[in-house]
Amino acid sequence: MSGHGTPIPMTSRRAAPLKGEAHVPGDKSISHRSLILGAMAVGETRISGLLEGEDVLDTAKAMRAFGAEVINHGGGEWSVFGVGVGGFAEPENVIDCGNSGTGVRLIMGAMATSPITVTFTGDASLNKRPMARVTDPLALFGAQSVGRDGGRLPMTIVGAADPVPVRYTVPLPSAQVKSAVLLAGLNAPGKTVVIEREATRDHSERMLAGFGAEITTEDTEEGRVITLTGQPELKPQVIAVPRDPSSAAFPVCAALITPGSDVLVPGIGLNPTRAGLFYTLQDMGADLTFENPRTEGGEPVADLRAKYSPDMKGIEVPPARAASMIDEYPVLSVVAAFASGTTMMAGVKELRVKESDRIDAMARGLRANGVTVEEGEDWWSVEGCGPEGVKGGATCESFLDHRIAMSFMVMGMGAQNPVSVDDGSPIATSFPIFEPLMAALGANLSRDNH
Repeated sequence: MSGHGTPIPMTSRRAAPLKGEAHVPGDKSISHRSLILGAMAVGETRISGLLEGEDVLDTAKAMRAFGAEVINHGGGEWSVFGVGVGGFAEPENVIDCGNSGTGVRLIMGAMATSPITVTFTGDASLNKRPMARVTDPLALFGAQSVGRDGGRLPMTIVGAADPVPVRYTVPLPSAQVKSAVLLAGLNAPGKTVVIEREATRDHSERMLAGFGAEITTEDTEEGRVITLTGQPELKPQVIAVPRDPSSAAFPVCAALITPGSDVLVPGIGLNPTRAGLFYTLQDMGADLTFENPRTEGGEPVADLRAKYSPDMKGIEVPPARAASMIDEYPVLSVVAAFASGTTMMAGVKELRVKESDRIDAMARGLRANGVTVEEGEDWWSVEGCGPEGVKGGATCESFLDHRIAMSFMVMGMGAQNPVSVDDGSPIATSFPIFEPLMAALGANLSRDNH
């Protein structure tokens, strides 16, 4: 499956109950950060469970281009021999980050305080996404950037030769922006401070501390204040990547809406800044339980058991939860269609600038399949059709967005009629084993041109 090639139309049909264990891939956010911080440490960082989707592989290629030695031992086992903070070499060619907003924004931060010039590009979807939200704070360190109109890729960044430390308040909740500023702060003298009014996923802070950076987090009246002392020597680590909660969302939600299902999804990262979807589903009345809770690599982990839940009710999702589940709203909207009553999702304008305008993309597809959706700039609501009430029968546009494509494939598992997408190829960017994993549980997915 390639997110960069020929479209792959796909169809999902109602199937037998979903049963068994779903071993989803490693966490995408942690995989990107493992490679980047491994490249900025001195010595060998060993990573197990790395997500080998296209997004993460593009970040691995980029770290090689900056001079790190990155070795794939097979089976998700990788080694990164880092060049140290400030040790990045200037790449010989353009850095292509494919579909990955996380990859490009984090790498921009990591190189912005080194005296090198780097040009970034991506696929058609990534080249539409706003980069000024990262390049504006990086300019405070002394980095310069030139891109297309609207601060879009392709873009060239000239790293700061004499970086200065920065104090920056993140204007919108964004872990990518926060992380880019912290990574830039690694090679700036003194203390770089990032202030978040709303807490976002904290993988970067946890991992920076694990690599030996001096970093503190304090909750104050102005928000969460993160202080990083620049120019540390990062020490290589052994990292076991937990399994991705954003990927786990798909087999979990499929089990909740497919009659008779009982699915176990082992070893899922339950970092509180990422687990909002699962608490939201429980609030709706889903039969979803956390088994065997434990800590692995500094991150909370548990096994998730999801069973068919015909009695789910629509709720108002707390807007404060948005940052902890921003990538899961598309598949939540599918579950909401199978609940009773209305599910209201507010405080979610960030969804409009993801790989696609996810509110618009989901609203179109849901409506085409007989579901009533209302939307505004910063909110949307889905009127539930009840457990057996979603008609289905339509083909939805995926807009080059992996989460849109997978969400509609989940919908087809519980709908009365098959649900199709025009292009399932982007699924490979984050969940390359989605089709065989779902098929092993009993899902009926087909590629329509093969």
